[in-house]
Amino acid sequence: MTVTLATKITILRILLVPVFVGFAIYYAESVRAGAAVEAYRYGAMAAFATASISDGIDGFIARKFHQESFLGRWLDPLADKALMLSAILVLSFTPWPYHFPLWFPILVISRDLSLIAGAILIKLVHGKVEIDPHWSGKIATIGQIAAISWVLLQWDHPTYIVAFAGLFTAISSIIYMRGFLRQIHPAESEPSA
Repeated sequence: MTVTLATKITILRILLVPVFVGFAIYYAESVRAGAAVEAYRYGAMAAFATASISDGIDGFIARKFHQESFLGRWLDPLADKALMLSAILVLSFTPWPYHFPLWFPILVISRDLSLIAGAILIKLVHGKVEIDPHWSGKIATIGQIAAISWVLLQWDHPTYIVAFAGLFTAISSIIYMRGFLRQIHPAESEPSA
């Protein structure tokens, strides 16, 4: 099997996840020790930024040069979720100067688990599942990236951006669940003659 350039970039994104986590944890431990080592924070920021930017690059290359592949379709969302969830968990449960409130990782993780469980259920019941991207999901992802970046950059007042990300994460979860319910009970969503 030939591994395309787009897929190689996706694999690089996956490999950047433990790099990000390592820098972020080392920084948190330096904060706990009372002597924050900013180089660790910069390393975490660089790894997160590189992985985030390369997400757009691998998608562009795959579409522009017709490098879509089965492996790439599986690895791309895995890379996205690995980066986002690891960042949210590390920035929630380590002693960064600001960390996410407990409700935020619970909301994000429960949304993702609900979507996975819903997709599996529909696949088992109907043999196929359709997940149409919705604007609310894209806004939720942008909000989560912004919230993570805000904390990494240590800007003031992150509460507002975290609340924004949480709001759209909840909204997108409801919209996707309604879409799943329509697939389970298609007759109920069709207008009567």
